[in-house]
Amino acid sequence: MDEMEDELKCPVCGSFYREPIILPCSHNICLACARNILVQTPDAESPQSSRASGSGISDYDYLDLDKMSLYSEADSGYGSYGGFVSAPTTPCQKSPNGVRVFPPAVPQPASQHHLLPQPACLAPIPRNACLTCPQCHRSLILDERGLRGFPKNRVLEGVVDRYQQSKAAALKCQLCEKSPREATAMCEQCDVFYCEPCRLRCHPPRGPLAKHRLVPPAQGRISRRASPRKISTCTEHELENLSMYCVQCKTPVCYQCLEEGKHGTHEVKALGAMWKLHKGQLSQALNGLSDRATEAKEFLVQLRNTVQHIQENGVEFEACLVAQCDALIDALNRRKAQLLARVNKEHEHKLKVVRDQISHCTVKLRQTTGLMEYCLEVIKENDPSGFLQISDALIRRVLMTESQWGKGTLTPRMTSDFDLTLDSAPLLQTIHQLDFVQMKGTGVPNEVCGRALKSNSSSSSSVPAAPMLQLEECCTENNSATLSWKQPPLSTIAVDGYILELDDGDGGPFREVYVGAETICTVDGLHYNSTYKSRVKAFNGSGVGQYSKTLIMQTSEVAWFTFDPASAHPDIIFSNDNLTVTCNSYDDRVAMGNTAFSRGVHYWEMTLDRYDNHPDPAFGVARGDVLKDVMLGKDDKAWAMYVDNNRSWFMHNNSHTNRTDGGISKGSTIGVLLDFTRGIIIFLINDEQQGPVAFEGLEGLYYPAISLNRNVQVTLHTGLPIPDFYTPGEVEPNGAMC
Repeated sequence: MDEMEDELKCPVCGSFYREPIILPCSHNICLACARNILVQTPDAESPQSSRASGSGISDYDYLDLDKMSLYSEADSGYGSYGGFVSAPTTPCQKSPNGVRVFPPAVPQPASQHHLLPQPACLAPIPRNACLTCPQCHRSLILDERGLRGFPKNRVLEGVVDRYQQSKAAALKCQLCEKSPREATAMCEQCDVFYCEPCRLRCHPPRGPLAKHRLVPPAQGRISRRASPRKISTCTEHELENLSMYCVQCKTPVCYQCLEEGKHGTHEVKALGAMWKLHKGQLSQALNGLSDRATEAKEFLVQLRNTVQHIQENGVEFEACLVAQCDALIDALNRRKAQLLARVNKEHEHKLKVVRDQISHCTVKLRQTTGLMEYCLEVIKENDPSGFLQISDALIRRVLMTESQWGKGTLTPRMTSDFDLTLDSAPLLQTIHQLDFVQMKGTGVPNEVCGRALKSNSSSSSSVPAAPMLQLEECCTENNSATLSWKQPPLSTIAVDGYILELDDGDGGPFREVYVGAETICTVDGLHYNSTYKSRVKAFNGSGVGQYSKTLIMQTSEVAWFTFDPASAHPDIIFSNDNLTVTCNSYDDRVAMGNTAFSRGVHYWEMTLDRYDNHPDPAFGVARGDVLKDVMLGKDDKAWAMYVDNNRSWFMHNNSHTNRTDGGISKGSTIGVLLDFTRGIIIFLINDEQQGPVAFEGLEGLYYPAISLNRNVQVTLHTGLPIPDFYTPGEVEPNGAMC
């Protein structure tokens, strides 16, 4: 039942619904809260004039005419807060749930909020009043009936009452003035709970009260629940009972509504028949969602078992590795530490991937369970008209939630196996070449994978001897390589400096990457998943000496990177070791990754940790000199997809293309696939491709990038394999350095 609590709270005040009313968009709001967020429009303004003037664009700077439209695609009401002249001048606040709302023109004391209905104390509804839904932001002009024109959600009110009663530890006296004491009796005629002092004082067993029946509080609660259901009346004809259902308008109607002709040409059916039909549809939809929830629970058990297996296999593998390395000579111990670090990194990566998936799946299952419990409580209601007012919206929500448990959601992203084998046979001869002979599918940065040695001819006595590479200090990480060397121990010839050469990682010619007196050098910006050959030679005033032996190094198969604080806009806020970013501005600000790409196929994802008020974050790639104070894609230095809660667009150089249905929400995952073999970029939302290929002809150096404002927080996930649905193109030789 706890998961259902969010369904029972008002999006404005954050408390349980009190006298909820149903808006035309199917969302609910407290009657008192509806009064609090009313906005008055000028007498001369109408929906048509507001649409024509476009005066509300200032509140939300939408990016094209489709988003600037003040009319919704789903109904004929206004589309956003900015659709009225008076709205920008009204101070904006946030509810406890983070929903953007407008306060009343004349503030009311806090003590009057959510009190029992007192129509005489409430201010009259102003003429031309406008009410904006705090959840979907659709606006409505109230007619002469004011808020009375919206139907009351009796089903939701009944569910809230039952939920609160189930949570109450003990029934309290209703007549105690300060601290209510525990009730000891309930009068069935008065419908009041009494403690013993209040019963003796206010309900003495004499006179007319002697005929009243007093029962224990628990029995009184049951009798309250078992009270006969109320007969619903028409909101337009208060003396008429609701007896029919208009199929076209999707609302219960009375006999007089049919007589007046408002629904004369519409298809009308009996209220009881439609009640049973919609209950059956909701029950059928819940069956499918229940199956998904059961599968999700079993999947979580599987993931937790995977964590245990990873822990066990990791410990076992470490023990085996330590046992092998302890048997080697002292020269092997330095290499042992490098191999252990590599195993630990794979271990941590596996755990991180599985735990992230557990967290994501747990949140989605909690939301699904809450919706299921709420729907089951709604089905228990025996008010046909009240049920039919909300059944269509609930059926849509159930089907949409079921579709979110699509393919790939319940598939493990990581196995528990450690596919690593240590070859210790050629022990002494290959002590500096010791490495795992097999490693697959994890994307952990590789160390020096192999070294091919070739002999050099003897050097002249006047020039320096060939340097010796210190293999135990040479390594690769991500797309960087570190090399260390020294002069032979018996060499007495002076050295002025060294020349370090690398090839292009694709079998091309060597080129100089460092010239100087240092004996250690780190080369950044190499290609991922490439094999480089390196060599070094010394020089002095007499000339250049012989090359060292050639060292072969393998860069990481996949990219591991974070957001870069040095290149980001100052308004960007970093956390979680620069993997999580948000912003302290309402305007869009840009953050980029600390690694650039120019060759190969790369894939990374970003998870929405927070998504409030339906902003438009943008995801993609950018050049190093992209503008940082505008949305990604506004200039010609970025290629991006920006997306809201309903749809997405591709944008480059402020050109918007390929509008695609399907938006994002809290917990969504956005994937970016950059393939230099074909020169394209593809975007994904929740493991599904969003639209066609976004951009083609990409060449050069690109950084991962994102733009967002203070309503969004994302976490970056890197080192991921290419999605299964995608087959990269053939890699063409390219001799250029990153």
